[in-house]
Amino acid sequence: MLRSLLVLCASFAAASGIGGAQADVQVSTAHLNAPRPLNDETRSAAIRDYLEAWQGMSEALAQNRTDLLDADFVGGARDRLANTVQNQAALGLSTRYQDRSHNIQVLFYSPEGLSIELADTAEYEVQVFDHGKQLTSQTETARYIVVLTPSEVRWRVRVFQAVPD
Repeated sequence: MLRSLLVLCASFAAASGIGGAQADVQVSTAHLNAPRPLNDETRSAAIRDYLEAWQGMSEALAQNRTDLLDADFVGGARDRLANTVQNQAALGLSTRYQDRSHNIQVLFYSPEGLSIELADTAEYEVQVFDHGKQLTSQTETARYIVVLTPSEVRWRVRVFQAVPD
């Protein structure tokens, strides 16, 4: 079990590399409250897809393209992120994110297997550009509550909400 978790963490770190750098990813199920078991394959796929959603979000914000959100986000999470992309594009801004780390806790797996809830304390560098000229660069740490829902071939982010620590 420990060996599989270490291998899992290494693959997540590789999958979440944004801008060429690899993020440090830790995953814990110690706080899991689930009426059904969460098998290793499901956990692995959900975390992989969540980290890929960060990549999709980063690319959408860097390129001001809402279509890049479609593979990874649905519902309110997609709508809010698309609105952010549209607003920054209208102002001539773009944003680049580079993951530093994710400390992910798997909190809940629904009885019917239609949602997984995560808490993620993410550290990332964010750079804001105005018409291509860098305005700011800073490292941020934020805590997110995330709800993933399965689609045809992957888990997609339905809820992506920053919360106070």
